[in-house]
Amino acid sequence: MEEGLADPRLSGDWFALAWSREVAPGTLLARRLLGRDVVLWRSHEGVHCWRDLCVHRGAKLSLGRVCDDRLVCPYHAWEYDSSGQCVLMPANPNQPPPAKARAQTYLAREKYGMIWVCLGEPLGDLPQFPYGDDPAFRLMLAGPYFFHAQGPRVIENFLDVGHLGFVHAGLLGDPQHGEIEDYEAGIGPHGPEAHEIRIWQPDPDGTGTGALVTYHYWASAPLTVGLEKVHGGQRFGILAQVAPVDDDTCESRLVIAMDYAHQVPEEDIIHFQDQVTAQDKAVVESQRPELLPLDLQSELHLRSDRMAIAYRKWLREIGFRYGTA
Repeated sequence: MEEGLADPRLSGDWFALAWSREVAPGTLLARRLLGRDVVLWRSHEGVHCWRDLCVHRGAKLSLGRVCDDRLVCPYHAWEYDSSGQCVLMPANPNQPPPAKARAQTYLAREKYGMIWVCLGEPLGDLPQFPYGDDPAFRLMLAGPYFFHAQGPRVIENFLDVGHLGFVHAGLLGDPQHGEIEDYEAGIGPHGPEAHEIRIWQPDPDGTGTGALVTYHYWASAPLTVGLEKVHGGQRFGILAQVAPVDDDTCESRLVIAMDYAHQVPEEDIIHFQDQVTAQDKAVVESQRPELLPLDLQSELHLRSDRMAIAYRKWLREIGFRYGTA
């Protein structure tokens, strides 16, 4: 594992690595997570995530094929069953494969239209997104968005309400109304949380209708966070997940939920989120130092930064090291 990804906490967290729709039966999907090459595929038992490596001669399994619920290596056609055990070596078909002829497997689950992967012993359950299980909400998937940055900077940007009127002027804020009312941030069931943050937004969601919205932010894990904003009884939510690809790159996937404006085409909502993320990306990739400072004396802070301050304090308390200084 690469040096910046050596934080043991990372191997116990769940990361959204692909959309469920990308891993159809018979499909092999190569991905990279925490500096490791992995392959996603599906059998009748469900979705699987393995190290993208045949134990025989090191070929990438993602270049192979799926046949009768077996993954077949592209090099010597070794066949692995859904547990990861090699069950056939065609060059020696009468020789039972040894027990160590086995692919390295990882935990994989599906929820909210995403495939979640944990490379080690899970520190907890999959993140919860209340709107994701409510039939009144339409769910839409946005991303993946790639950042030449490390995860904590991306997450803190998501939790930062003070930038909305300036980075996203005309969309999520108005420079003439940039003041943020005082609010409180604390620790919720899983991590930092903040309620009752009000802000005027010209276009809160991509529908083009301005509103005074009230935000609620929360963290489910160091790199998994969410928000809800309410206006006029209408509810909008996002579950945001950041997966480290390697030392210098991460990718973000979003689940967007709305219980209104069902007549607005999904592609319009996603395009809106693409615009917002592109604006964030330019800023996040410019930030220095690249590592998020957990020493609160190293940067200046305002009351509008309370959620970010709570996030930094929490990362320090739980000993989270990736992407921090």
